[in-house]
Amino acid sequence: MRATSLGHAVFAVTLIALGTLGVVKGNFGAIWQPVPKWLPGREVLAYLCGAISLASGIALLMPRHAALGARMLLAYLLLWLLLFRLPVILKAPTVEVSWEGCSETAVLAAGAWVLYALVATDWDKQRVGFACGEKGVRIGRAIYGLAMIPFGLAHIIYVKQTAALVPDWLPSHVTWAYITGCTYLAAGIAVPIGVCARLATALSALQMGLFTLLVWVPVAATNADAFQWTETAVSWALTASGWVVADSYVGMPWFAVGKGQRRR
Repeated sequence: MRATSLGHAVFAVTLIALGTLGVVKGNFGAIWQPVPKWLPGREVLAYLCGAISLASGIALLMPRHAALGARMLLAYLLLWLLLFRLPVILKAPTVEVSWEGCSETAVLAAGAWVLYALVATDWDKQRVGFACGEKGVRIGRAIYGLAMIPFGLAHIIYVKQTAALVPDWLPSHVTWAYITGCTYLAAGIAVPIGVCARLATALSALQMGLFTLLVWVPVAATNADAFQWTETAVSWALTASGWVVADSYVGMPWFAVGKGQRRR
């Protein structure tokens, strides 16, 4: 077993862990939300989500099956965006949380797309060439960047709620809420247009990782609440996906300008 990068391996192991929990518990994992309770076959769908997450993670660690795993995961995440995330936005387009929830799935899809583009086989290139190679990587990066914008807006619009999550040992909680929000917004602009994209992606992924370790893990460990652990799992999954996207820039200058920049 081997992976194209450390981020690739971390992302795969994260999917395996989430998938295992989903299959064992028989409910929707943190990344497969929200699903209406009235949906027919909801329990079967919960097991299916867990199985896909588990199978995709295992396949991504196997060179011969990595393309299949990435293809399956990407297709499922895009379908999830269309069927479960988009309706929430259409129902409440002016509510920022609707966009933030969609962005969570979009970040995971971005990581899956980048991996798919990098491990695509000749079969994939012949049928969906636009989604493979450098073109596919650029699409995944753009999705990731655009997904950062709702994250940034959420930190600013809900500044009080965000500030309340800042660890007590840090001063100026409101200031940190604005700083983190602006960091996401900056990444949301920089990554799609290709200006200091490597730096912006790395910093935004690092920020999500620090948010996981400094905010959600201590809160979940203290409160032992299911919601808190769910948020922790989501935050880490987003970090792992951001790591994948950040790894796709390895070899590029940190302050490169232009979407056409290639890895050395």
